Amino acid sequence: MKYIITTIRVLFFVLFIFLLLNGKMMLWLALYAVSLLAALLFGRVYCGYVCPMNTLMIPTEWLSKKLKLQTDTSPKWLSSGKFAWFALVGSIAIMLLAQKLLHKNIPILLIWLAVSVLITIRYKPAVFHNLICPFGPLQKVFGRFAIFSERVNKEDCIGCKLCEKVCPSDAIAVKPGNKRAEIETSLCLQCTSCQEVCPKDAIHYSK
Repeated sequence: MKYIITTIRVLFFVLFIFLLLNGKMMLWLALYAVSLLAALLFGRVYCGYVCPMNTLMIPTEWLSKKLKLQTDTSPKWLSSGKFAWFALVGSIAIMLLAQKLLHKNIPILLIWLAVSVLITIRYKPAVFHNLICPFGPLQKVFGRFAIFSERVNKEDCIGCKLCEKVCPSDAIAVKPGNKRAEIETSLCLQCTSCQEVCPKDAIHYSK
């Protein structure tokens, strides 16, 4: 399953590069818009499988850990969670103004791609996914109502916290009360990382 997911990510990344080189970024933005509707049914599959930023962040995180560059903390000024919304509005404004005043298309997606890599060199992926990414806020809103998502069978969960350690968006946590893991659907990237490490097979993608 892991290799299939990786292949899907690589294929979408190749598509992203192809559209970028051919000046067809509006088609990618259209794909993103469709993914919001898909999130109502299947969760944030765009973030987990399609997004080029996430695809590059995965090897970046691996390298960062190897070089011991990554820290467990996150910048305090991001704690309110509002920055991502400002980033979204700002990105749209920059694109529209550039087209109207300069008659040029600013490669905003490419800029954020570079930012995602730079942030992940120092911080855990959850910092960018949850607090910085301008494409995340809308995915959160739509993903919160997902009909299908990764879910935990609490009867089988033993509270080992292995799932917590591998989740790239801090979407899963073992609750101190019942010692059972719970998944926050609005944050879950549907990447199946938690499912792969669960020793009790307690996590499944289901309705």
